[in-house]
Amino acid sequence: MRILDRPFFNKKIPLSAAKILDNRNISKYRAELNKSQELLWLDRISNVQFDPFDDKSTWSNILHDLIKKKDGKVTPFDLELNYEYWTYHDIMTSILPKEEYEELPTGFSIVGHVAHFNLREKYLKHKDLIANIIIDKNPGIRTVINKIDDVGTTSEYRTFNYELLAGDPSLAVEIKEEDCYFRFDYSKVYWNTRLNTEHARLVEMFQPGEAVCDVMAGVGPFAVPAGKKGVFVVANDLNPECYASLKDAIWRNKVSEFVEAYNEDGRTFVPLAVRNLVESTASNQSRIRLPLKPAPNRDPQTPKPEPRFVIKPRTFDHFVMNLPATALTFLDVFTGIYKQDEELFRGSSGRKLPMIHVYCFLKSEERFVGSENPDLSPEAEICHEISDRLRHPVTPSTPEVQIVDVRDVAPKKRMFCASFRLPAEVAFR
Repeated sequence: MRILDRPFFNKKIPLSAAKILDNRNISKYRAELNKSQELLWLDRISNVQFDPFDDKSTWSNILHDLIKKKDGKVTPFDLELNYEYWTYHDIMTSILPKEEYEELPTGFSIVGHVAHFNLREKYLKHKDLIANIIIDKNPGIRTVINKIDDVGTTSEYRTFNYELLAGDPSLAVEIKEEDCYFRFDYSKVYWNTRLNTEHARLVEMFQPGEAVCDVMAGVGPFAVPAGKKGVFVVANDLNPECYASLKDAIWRNKVSEFVEAYNEDGRTFVPLAVRNLVESTASNQSRIRLPLKPAPNRDPQTPKPEPRFVIKPRTFDHFVMNLPATALTFLDVFTGIYKQDEELFRGSSGRKLPMIHVYCFLKSEERFVGSENPDLSPEAEICHEISDRLRHPVTPSTPEVQIVDVRDVAPKKRMFCASFRLPAEVAFR
């Protein structure tokens, strides 16, 4: 079957039904028939049906007893199972040859109303069937697409080419993540639902009143939730579509006091953002009120908590560089970044140099498997690359260095986040 034939899955199964004359006896005979293993058990089908004669030799003593006591009677009953009853797995395994069951396409990303597949080649001949069944069985999905190249292969904006398999051709979506709302055209920006946990992990590190420079911000999955907790964020993305959606998210989530959007190249944006923050806060040290966290169960008689205020810091506490394919190559931009501001970091009241959170890909080569050599590990290899870019040694044992294995991207390819404090020898060089 290459074209979905829904009536093909309609089935009529002749059964017998015990008609209980007094509803008060339903539980009693249901329990007894269950013990005798004569009761029908089928997922998503109740074995007690509203009133809708076969060979008595098939009856058990329980059924004969039911008739004898005139508590009920046995009547023919046709169980009808239509297309709506069967699951995606039921339908696909009834169509595909058995040798294709093992890797049946079941995993896909959901972005708003869009289901995003990355189908293996052997299932492409079934793509129309798969897409239509997915829409039928998932009420929230209106569109199914299949990625036909890797992210960033044809665009520096991390978008990808796709084919529409079924449904509404519009990829204009609205999603909610970490209590924030985002609207964007999925075909024109980068978004990965599977990074939700990673977004939350990093934002958890940011404290109210800190300053964050999000260099490759996308539509704002780090910046907007951070702004909601009172973190000052300058968020930048090279993609004009991301920039427009980021501005919309700032407005939609009411974080304009804390989050600013920019549309610049990351390499030029970092020094620009550093100078802007240092100079704009030199004379303006006004207090900004932190957003209040909603308390849905708060007693109306309980006084509201006292407002808290923060002052925008003069230097950044964190830099986020979420462009795994190339972010490591941007690290040299931090050389001498605070050369003219060294006094801001001196003394007991001085600022700490910022933490850098840089994302990267690493192919999981066989050389790492089972190795007890600390110099032969993903962590060591990533730190070696960081050291080369900074021209300063950074190792897995350096204080405050953390290498997090974020996710599996493809066979033998993983995504990592390397966090480290910017060395003074680099910042002031």
